[in-house]
Amino acid sequence: MEEQKQKVEDLEKEVKALRGNIRTCMKAANSGTADFKKGEANYAFLALKEHPYAREMLKQLLAAGFKPSIVIQEDDGKIAQEERGKFEERIKGNPLAPEIEEQCSANGIENVTVPHHNLAACLTHLERVKPRLVVLGGTRIIRDPILSFPLDGVINAHPGLLPECRGSASPAWSVYHDIKIGSTCHICEPGIDEGDILYKREVPVKRAHTYKDLCYLTLCLSGTLMTEAVTYYAENGTFKDLKQKQGESPNETFVNASDEVLEAVYTKLKEQKYKHYVD
Repeated sequence: MEEQKQKVEDLEKEVKALRGNIRTCMKAANSGTADFKKGEANYAFLALKEHPYAREMLKQLLAAGFKPSIVIQEDDGKIAQEERGKFEERIKGNPLAPEIEEQCSANGIENVTVPHHNLAACLTHLERVKPRLVVLGGTRIIRDPILSFPLDGVINAHPGLLPECRGSASPAWSVYHDIKIGSTCHICEPGIDEGDILYKREVPVKRAHTYKDLCYLTLCLSGTLMTEAVTYYAENGTFKDLKQKQGESPNETFVNASDEVLEAVYTKLKEQKYKHYVD
């Protein structure tokens, strides 16, 4: 037992050292990044190809006057299409924001596509453009070296309240487990939906709301919180005074909701048995 414990400790030290080496390499790679200018947000926007979540978020960021230095979309020929289709079904009947390609074209934004955000092609674009900040608009889990590249960090908006509801299909699991529904904007760190919280807000759930409505409301709120975070960053050049520790989650990290779970959610909402209605 002691020998195994020592091996785990040694491995943790090696991982920590490797992460330190990656950060050192990334500092060298982003040498020459422009200094922060008050009122501006030098950021890259990463998203799965034409994801509805990203389309809404980019629309809100542009409306607030924050144009990304580059948009990097991921299209691996499978996951991006699956995630897009899944999300479109979740919010069916609600309006979709214009496609990312259309928004980029209308605003003169460089829009590139890579097969995977965590691989070399994405890093090459970041090294070329040198954004100070990376904004995630609906992606797979982002890892190093991408996570360590931008000088001022990577931020994400999650359609669930953190730390209570980490993982996938947050509105579904929130209803299923009677967790309050909302969205959270947070700093990205290794792990799933971990990192300091920047903004966190509940959705006022009404008895007339359907599951699709809740998915749409959290999608829109995520865009709003991200826009607020970027607005704060543009004024301050840091999130230092905004960050709040997440703490431990009282729940497991959730995975995609099964058909059985979704049926239970539909029934619970139809029968108005969810515990956190505002009316």
